[in-house]
Amino acid sequence: MAIFPNPSRIRAARRVAGVMLLLACLGGSLPSRADDARAFSVQGFGTLGAARTTSNDVEFVRDLSQPTGIGNEWSAKVDSVLGVQAAWRVAPEFEAVVQAISRYGSAGNFRPEVAWAFVKYDPAPNLAVRAGRLGTEFFMLADSRWVGYSFLTVRPPGDYFWYLPFYSIHGADVAFTVSLGDSLIRSKAFYGLSNGKIPLADQKWDIEGSPMAGLYVEYQSGPWQVRGSYANIRFENDLPLAANLKQSLNYDLKPAQAAFLSTRNKLTHYYSLGVLYDSGPWQAQLMFNHIRQGSHALENSSGGYGLLGYRVGQVTPFIGYSWIRSREKDRLVTGDPMADAVTAYVMSDSHSDQKTTFAGLRWDVLRNVAVKAQWDGIRGDENSYFPYRKEDRARWDGKLDVFSLTVDFIF
Repeated sequence: MAIFPNPSRIRAARRVAGVMLLLACLGGSLPSRADDARAFSVQGFGTLGAARTTSNDVEFVRDLSQPTGIGNEWSAKVDSVLGVQAAWRVAPEFEAVVQAISRYGSAGNFRPEVAWAFVKYDPAPNLAVRAGRLGTEFFMLADSRWVGYSFLTVRPPGDYFWYLPFYSIHGADVAFTVSLGDSLIRSKAFYGLSNGKIPLADQKWDIEGSPMAGLYVEYQSGPWQVRGSYANIRFENDLPLAANLKQSLNYDLKPAQAAFLSTRNKLTHYYSLGVLYDSGPWQAQLMFNHIRQGSHALENSSGGYGLLGYRVGQVTPFIGYSWIRSREKDRLVTGDPMADAVTAYVMSDSHSDQKTTFAGLRWDVLRNVAVKAQWDGIRGDENSYFPYRKEDRARWDGKLDVFSLTVDFIF
């Protein structure tokens, strides 16, 4: 039973911290103005987490970027992370930022990776331009999904965030802020190319170079924050279906099936609306999304969640409810029963129809440390396979409970 990462994973995480601390030392030795102490900063975040489920019929994952998940034995795999971020204010209007993290990702290990590496230019107080490797902001709160300390819950609700295995792009964005009395309107537009891979069975779907674009408009007034956003991605490559089907079913994918299930040059659209409220002891969130897939291989979906928390001293109990529902698309009819059955089998992999009730407790033990415990009660259709791993379709009934414990910290 593995509760914490093994020594090799811990060493990998330490290497990330070592690199960033070295950058800090180098930054301190650079000749600059008298405000060097403020010009360079290093911060970090992390989570030590353990989770288990009540079933081995499927493996539970945090999102699609994880190739394997957890079953009914405790594991630190899905939630544990260590991240370090260095920022250098080169000049009043220029800043360079690098963020590195170690998490269980598409490579099936905790290998450190550079999540952000960009230069920011502020030509005016209300205008900011960034270029380089940027975090994705398809949905509200999406760019901080691995900073567990910033969330009330153990992890972002999966029914809402599962369809986002995209964590960074190589590109640029422009943000503009307008002040309206005591209120603010923020807007941001971005464009870039994906640099990720999505694990699928024993293969990986290469989305390297897939163009992404999007924008959002956000209104903030007092304790309220409202954001509407749109984004899209045009996939550069097809799903690795031929290799997977050959390996799992000893089946050779036919040209008609490959064309029908193609994702290459297909455009997927992401729409979302989010509302946050944070005042006194109360915290509340309400989110909705709709995803329109351009390929027959992936079902369109709608999802959302509601979350309510009430702080009592250092303890904040919370309760929430989330859901996701995808829609089956028209199937391929070729007259070949075997071919049509295999095509339908592939299409069913992206089907999801479930609801989750979750409840937990956050205890802010120290100023920068929070301990959390959470239960997720997943109740879905027996054909709801997405985004689980290694599902046993003969045994899976769509019902699953997940128990999680984490220690989140920032430094």
